[in-house]
Amino acid sequence: MTHFELEYYDKLLIAIVASLGLGMVIGLTSSVAFISGLAAGALFATVFVYEAMFRNPPLPPESTGARAAAVVWHAFLVVVVAAAVV
Repeated sequence: MTHFELEYYDKLLIAIVASLGLGMVIGLTSSVAFISGLAAGALFATVFVYEAMFRNPPLPPESTGARAAAVVWHAFLVVVVAAAVV
C-alpha cells in the first residue's frame, strides 16, 4: 500500500481551486449570478493566495517570480470583481 501525503503548498493550491469551484457551483446552482458566485470564490481564495505568497512564500519575496505571480493574481481578482459589479 502506497502512502501519499500532500505537502503544504499542495494543500494551499487545492484550497484555492476549491474556493473558486465553490463560488462557481453556487453561481450555477442558486439564484446568485454566476459571476457574483465566482467573484465571492475569488475573494475567499485570496486568503490562501496571500498565505502562499506573503506569509509563507516558497520563494524569497524579493524574487521576480513572486512579484509577477502577485500582479497576475490581483489582475484576475480585479477583473472578476469588476465583472460581478457591472
